[in-house]
Amino acid sequence: MGANKRAPAIELTDEEREALEGYARRRTTSQALALRARIILRCAQGGENTAIAAEMRISRSAVGRWRSRFAEQRLDGLHDEPRPGAPRKISDEAVERVIVRTLESTPKGATHWSTRDMAKQSGLSHSTIGRIWRAFGLKPHRSETFQLSNDPLFVEKVRDIVGLYLNPPESAVVLCVDEKSQVQALNRMQPALPMMTGRPEMQTHTYVRNGTTALFAALDVATGRVLGQCRRRHRATEFLKFLNQIDAAVPTRLDVHVVLDNLSTHKTPAVHRWLLRHPRFHVHFTPTYSSWLNQVERWFALLEQKALKRGVHRSTLELEKAIYEFIEVTNDKPRPYLWTKSADDILASIKRFCGRTLASQGLFPDF
Repeated sequence: MGANKRAPAIELTDEEREALEGYARRRTTSQALALRARIILRCAQGGENTAIAAEMRISRSAVGRWRSRFAEQRLDGLHDEPRPGAPRKISDEAVERVIVRTLESTPKGATHWSTRDMAKQSGLSHSTIGRIWRAFGLKPHRSETFQLSNDPLFVEKVRDIVGLYLNPPESAVVLCVDEKSQVQALNRMQPALPMMTGRPEMQTHTYVRNGTTALFAALDVATGRVLGQCRRRHRATEFLKFLNQIDAAVPTRLDVHVVLDNLSTHKTPAVHRWLLRHPRFHVHFTPTYSSWLNQVERWFALLEQKALKRGVHRSTLELEKAIYEFIEVTNDKPRPYLWTKSADDILASIKRFCGRTLASQGLFPDF
């Protein structure tokens, strides 16, 4: 048997050492290339492959492979070789035409492109169109909604509410309050099929309505705890009862800053009189069409997702029990939401969105 092949010695030029140290240190470098650079830097210090592999906690074969590749090809040897396979047949110009047509036109008789419609127009296969769309994040079949606020005091209200989140006042509690009205107690027409290996839970799309309830909720911004109360109606009368519940729950030494939307039940004369009798309550109204500023809406979304959407409730009592159980779970281990954007960031984002919206209509505002 022949003698073992000796590992080639690695000697680096100043330029190679600088490039390798950059690969190993730079955050944008792929993890694979960074590891290869560290291997070569360690090999340049001397030592056998076995010792280096043990020190770096990698395999001996990996050290030997990249040592040899570097000795033969230098820095070029550390990069991945081209993968085998047929060369790409679709030109960049053809891909560009598909993208431009997707973004700037619609097919005759339809509101959006499908892969087959685009394939007929472009001469490519529908699977190729699908790959192009996925590569560039295009989803013509999807459409989302938005609504910009028309509140004349939008800027002032955004700064006011975001200021409460980022810099809450001392000796005060900040509560996000709202109602989730018309929560339906739904019972499926047929029993659900439980989840099994390889098959999700199955429910009928038909259901029986067994009444509704209205949930009044207050989210403590600082702690993430939720105070909730279910009522069969959601008038100003029920809202006042909930305000009384908040007043009883919050220590009297603290002021109460309440973030509310512009629902008419929040602005009745009876509510105004109640607020005058309770001067420690300070109301902050969100701008119109801006419920996203009220943090309790995020908690409502979790409630819907985890407890209501797939729930089966034969009565409003069962529904309310499920809601109270979710509130209890929330308060067992409360976690406040972390508000990260300043008012300036929000306003700048809305400005950019308005600019793109108007530009899509051929308008170019100067603001």
